[in-house]
Amino acid sequence: MAQFVLSRLLRALMTLFIIVTFAFFVMRLSGDPLSRFFDVATTPPEVIEAFRRQWGLDQPIWVQFYKYLGAVLHGDLGNSMRENRPALDVVLDRLPATLAVMAPTLVLKTALGLLAGITAALYRNSVFDRLIMSISVLGFTVPTFVLALVLALIFAVQLRWLPSGGYATPLHMVLPIVTLSIAGAAVIARYARSAMVEVLGQPFVRTARAKGVPWGKIVTRHVLPNAAVPIVTIFGFMLGSMVGGAVVVESVFSWPGIGRLLISSVTSRDLAVVQVILLLIGVMMVISNFTVDLLYGVIDPRMRTPHQVET
Repeated sequence: MAQFVLSRLLRALMTLFIIVTFAFFVMRLSGDPLSRFFDVATTPPEVIEAFRRQWGLDQPIWVQFYKYLGAVLHGDLGNSMRENRPALDVVLDRLPATLAVMAPTLVLKTALGLLAGITAALYRNSVFDRLIMSISVLGFTVPTFVLALVLALIFAVQLRWLPSGGYATPLHMVLPIVTLSIAGAAVIARYARSAMVEVLGQPFVRTARAKGVPWGKIVTRHVLPNAAVPIVTIFGFMLGSMVGGAVVVESVFSWPGIGRLLISSVTSRDLAVVQVILLLIGVMMVISNFTVDLLYGVIDPRMRTPHQVET
């Protein structure tokens, strides 16, 4: 088990290094932040030089990267060019707003997805199964921003039941949560149904039924545990991508979270803030995947056992 955990931990650290490197170089290759703060044609050269020197942009990019890695290892993630304060503080100020939407979304889409997927599997090839899968396909294929606009048009513009954007009251949370939950529940339902149907066709299920084991006991004690691995996989992916998935929805509904901050920071070339957000998304993905790997070892002991050569 120790070797299993160590290998997953090393892989997680390597992934974080790749994410940090990617975020650093992509932001610097995407454009000069100087153009977002000054009119290069009319600004005095000494002002431009002072700006570059202040933010370390006057040095070769490899030197900048070396210093950035050293700063990250010491817990210094840089300062925001727009607000001239630690970029981490800027991001953390927006984190509660994002979590206020993401936490209930995660619970709602998981509950709906599992309920729909398990129901479809237990009544496979029935009207319920076809209806649930048709709705799942629709929810999975419709782009999130289209779904968000349709819901806003219906419930905010036409019916006037809910506000179309903002952060003032709990009602402002409804449309973002519903939008994200529909898409997520559709994915979970498809994975849950496929996993359940595969396990229901295994010989041990037929044997249990032949022995007279109650159907409810077969499902809860035998089918669900064996179908858990693919479900845990997709759940871990969704858990890690919560912040990244909020970008579109927060923009459509004017929700002041990290996703909207990412868009504005990319537009203004606020390097440090973008790097912190991408690093946060990467850390969440790594932690969720690492947790899923550990759960694999708990759910299926074969995954933590070294391959043995048969003699």
